[in-house]
Amino acid sequence: MTLSMRRIVLFTKNMPAMIAFYRDVLGLKMAKDEKGWKEFNADGCVIALHNGASEVGKRPPKIGFWATDIAAARQELVDRGAKMSKLMIGGGLTRCEGKDPDGNPFSISDRQ
Repeated sequence: MTLSMRRIVLFTKNMPAMIAFYRDVLGLKMAKDEKGWKEFNADGCVIALHNGASEVGKRPPKIGFWATDIAAARQELVDRGAKMSKLMIGGGLTRCEGKDPDGNPFSISDRQ
């Protein structure tokens, strides 16, 4: 059996803020807009927003995005209103981290 990741579903009670973040701040294109269900194309994987409360464990999953120029990507997100960590360089990669309006963590790195 071969599995391939196609979709990450995030449950949210704050759909308007989450839509604005993934569409306007991260710049992802909305691929599906249904009542209680939104999908964003993340270039090979779909990030879906589903109405409802999330019950995340003590260490929530983190969405990892890739970019060639982490500093430029970070600055563009900061300019769009995202709160991002400083650049972290080490272990053979460069990365920065942030959180969406519901507190779900994400990172941007140059890790292939």
